[in-house]
Amino acid sequence: MPDRPTQILEAAARLIARRGVRGLRVEEVSAEAGVSTALIYYHFKDRAGLLRRTLEFISRRAVRYTDPALESSDDPRTQLTDMLLLELQDIAQVRENSAAWGELRATAVFDPDLRELLADATRDWVEDLAQLIGQVQTAGSAGADPYAAAERLTALVEGLSERWLSGTTSLQRAHELLRGAIEAELRAR
Repeated sequence: MPDRPTQILEAAARLIARRGVRGLRVEEVSAEAGVSTALIYYHFKDRAGLLRRTLEFISRRAVRYTDPALESSDDPRTQLTDMLLLELQDIAQVRENSAAWGELRATAVFDPDLRELLADATRDWVEDLAQLIGQVQTAGSAGADPYAAAERLTALVEGLSERWLSGTTSLQRAHELLRGAIEAELRAR
């Protein structure tokens, strides 16, 4: 059984993925987590604190299911491809994470505090991928600026995730498009 703060963050992520952020109430999170609202305020101070920590929780959880790609191969191209494809899996936790990330991103348009946290999390993701892209280029494939390529690929993953979750693109097609984009980004220019 997870500790109480983790239990609360899991509940918040579930609710955000299902219903979005704008109408999220602390009382709903407490009911979903099976804890008192006082305990949520104790651990997270207020709703904004809960949202910030939920974004961090979602980011850490994504790292846990994408990091195995780094151990799957010594080839940075394979690692990059596998890492991005792991963002699009038909697994409940990945679907929930992707939906919650999209909801938090949409809410950040109106919430400057959340916007800054989301920008930091996105920057970390882009930097990790840029590092892998740079390794691929060092291994003999010259291409675009690694950071710009990583920005394009992460934006594509987010867009494909939204299309897949909304049923407008199949998971197989999303994977095909992503593989094609990775190849295009890594192709020698």
